[in-house]
Amino acid sequence: MSIFSELESEVRSYSRNWPVVFDRAQGSWMYDEDGKAYLDFFAGAGALNYGHNNPQLKKALIDYLSEDRVVHSLDMFTTARRDFLETLQSHILEPRELDYKVIFPGPGGTNAVEAALKLARKVTGRESVINFTNAFHGMTLGALSVTGNSMKRGGAGIPLVHATPMPYDDYFAGEYPDFLYFERLLNDLGSGLNEPAAVIVEAVQGEGGINAARADWLRGLAKLCKEHGILLILDDIQMGCGRTGDFFSFEEAGIVPDIVCLSKSISGYGLPMALTLVRKELDIWEPGEHNGTFRGISPAFVTAAEAMRIYWSDDALAQSTKAKGELVGSRFTALVNAYPEAKLTAKGRGLARGLQFASGDLAGKVCAEAFSRGMLMETSGPDGEVMKILPALTITTAELEQGLAIIDESVAAVLSSH
Repeated sequence: MSIFSELESEVRSYSRNWPVVFDRAQGSWMYDEDGKAYLDFFAGAGALNYGHNNPQLKKALIDYLSEDRVVHSLDMFTTARRDFLETLQSHILEPRELDYKVIFPGPGGTNAVEAALKLARKVTGRESVINFTNAFHGMTLGALSVTGNSMKRGGAGIPLVHATPMPYDDYFAGEYPDFLYFERLLNDLGSGLNEPAAVIVEAVQGEGGINAARADWLRGLAKLCKEHGILLILDDIQMGCGRTGDFFSFEEAGIVPDIVCLSKSISGYGLPMALTLVRKELDIWEPGEHNGTFRGISPAFVTAAEAMRIYWSDDALAQSTKAKGELVGSRFTALVNAYPEAKLTAKGRGLARGLQFASGDLAGKVCAEAFSRGMLMETSGPDGEVMKILPALTITTAELEQGLAIIDESVAAVLSSH
């Protein structure tokens, strides 16, 4: 493996915790070059909601490529682009009565966030954006400015300005009313808070520690934004495309954000793709005012459209995800009860779940134990104190049970030695 340390930047991270060379992957399994199998509870950080090399999506992709169809097209019209837009409209937007226009901002989630922030400022003529504690929105400068993690922010090398953090739901453990500080600053002419263009929020904070906002809190935030003429940006990059059960993570709260950011699993196959959905009246771009070379990747359009047809023609996947999530939640609660002295906390919604430990050291050791038993999962939270799982939504119940058994064993092994 010397080529990786000799030639690749020190910025690599996941490979440090999983020091093997992977070669194949299918469904919920990855295989290293020696053929050892690993049960994947990471799923490309949420980019593989339908599993590795999903056979139905793979067939659609291979058929498209074998016919010499258009691969790269910027924003030119193509049959693949049309099919994707028509399927998005018929399978996702219209059933939810969402009247959005679609921006293709570039291939990554951070591109979707940058487009949202830029458009919000253009629409409102304001500069300031409200973000939340423990938020993560991407690694480019605009997205970093609304991200909470100090290590990631520190990599910017310049001051990150025009953003003001507010407490996320339960940040004060219920000691104060929702939005007490935020609302007071908005209404106080002496607060010094610049009038915000937008608020950007995750319904469930993935990298921040699997912090799931209450539906009431999200409704209160949407109401506050509307009262003050502030645009609401919902970052659904990791938690969208069914991760919490519903296609959008905000559906449970019954709110309609002004702007929605999607990426990761929107292509369905792990191909680079991102969308910024905006209310039609907000689409005030001039032609070419926001663009990018890789905003027309047709293979991603093909797999995305096929995934929507297969998995979002009915609510079967949504109901399955919620049921599997409840199974995980009950097992994590059992671990909390089994080790009261460890003061564990079960967290999450759907198949975005976490188990919070007293330290990042303990959570990291549990993940290392799981890896030694043939399973992949990561940590999240400001100190890496949350053991985080994002299994494929298509995982079988048997595979899910197998992974949960490994987690039980790994937690027992670590806590028994402390």
